Amino acid sequence: MKIRIKGNSIRFRLTQSEVKTLTETGSIEEQTLFESHSFIYAVKMVEEQNEMTAIFANDKIILNVPKAQLENWYSNEIVGFENIQKLSNGSRLSLLLEKDFTCLDNRIEDQTDNYPNPKATAKT
Repeated sequence: MKIRIKGNSIRFRLTQSEVKTLTETGSIEEQTLFESHSFIYAVKMVEEQNEMTAIFANDKIILNVPKAQLENWYSNEIVGFENIQKLSNGSRLSLLLEKDFTCLDNRIEDQTDNYPNPKATAKT
């Protein structure tokens, strides 16, 4: 799972196996270890919500996604989901959850579990 944060925008990207785990078990979590703390980020399926929301507490970001959105997500063509969460201080938090596609250029990172990039064309 990858997470990108820029200003008031959070983007989560999940590989095929991560999407499958999320849809089968209801959650997925990763962490980045620092000297004295861990930064934890997670995606959680929730039944009681109609839209995506995020919370940050105890060094952990949790993206809550409605169960209805995630049904069959592993095998369907939906790339992702987005929402603008209104915060109590009047600010807005942009949320994006999407499938992680293979890059079109060469990358050092392992992309074997990524979804095939729909922009890739077969060379004949």
